[in-house]
Amino acid sequence: MIVHESEEMYLETILRLKSRSSNVRAVDVAAELGYSRASVSVAMGNLQKKGYILVEEGGSIRLTKEGKEKAENIYERHQVITELLMRTGAPQELAEDNACRIEHVITEEMFDYIKKFGKK
Repeated sequence: MIVHESEEMYLETILRLKSRSSNVRAVDVAAELGYSRASVSVAMGNLQKKGYILVEEGGSIRLTKEGKEKAENIYERHQVITELLMRTGAPQELAEDNACRIEHVITEEMFDYIKKFGKK
């Protein structure tokens, strides 16, 4: 199943918010990303239709097994690429901003090379 860049961003955001609080709602995602609640609500509906999240009674969002795996993969990319960019001397904020862009367009094959290089 193809996951679009914005969907990846939402999944990663949910995963990061879940690490801070067990109760994550669409309003929390909107606040984290600086998006409107309406936009996030539409995105959550799309993620739910695709089987990546479940929205429980009361609005709490839970990642499904598939959603959690996808979110963890995206977050791993973010961490590895950020670390590599920081090793070039880039400040953390700049490295993270650029890692966010790169992580969504890089191929799995290229990411594997970056992971191997980063372990040197």
